[in-house]
Amino acid sequence: SARFMPLKTPSPIRLFFWSLLALCASLLALPSHAEKADREQPMQIEADSMRHDEARQLTQFIGKVQATKGTLVLRAARMEVQQDAKGRQVARLWAARAERVFFRQKREGVNEFTEGEAEQVTYDNQADIITLIQRAEVRILRGNQVADQLNGHTIVFNNTSEVMTVDGQAANGQGQRVRAILTPRNASAPTPPN
Repeated sequence: SARFMPLKTPSPIRLFFWSLLALCASLLALPSHAEKADREQPMQIEADSMRHDEARQLTQFIGKVQATKGTLVLRAARMEVQQDAKGRQVARLWAARAERVFFRQKREGVNEFTEGEAEQVTYDNQADIITLIQRAEVRILRGNQVADQLNGHTIVFNNTSEVMTVDGQAANGQGQRVRAILTPRNASAPTPPN
């Protein structure tokens, strides 16, 4: 949920209006937010080996790592999970040489999945943000068909707001141009008569 930092104290009428608007939006959105429960699910991880450092609250998994959290699936060669005192977990995943980390997650209230690949992936469970870095690619699947495809150096996908940003350039200026294929949502649906 977004936080707004007003520059001056808002009037009571504005506060009431924004509160009413937020309440209406949340009531309308309730039926389609089943997959947002992924954030509250425990992360289940399988790997060839694991090492946990209690003092640093750092757990490392190595070899054919597969992590699931509700409908979210992550596969990598190596993963580290860092947890802070408040329980926030940040998972960092790396691919084996010449391969890419894979992720897949069901989208809210529709028969669609978001999946992607990159050499490195970061998943912040509290912010519910997935960041794909280097040779990054994200695909939106409608049923089993690829509908949209995005490529770039860095792709950031915010699961809460469903906002995706793609950057073609690395911090050092090296990279590629962003490429996208966007399919109209109702491409196969017949046009209703007027």
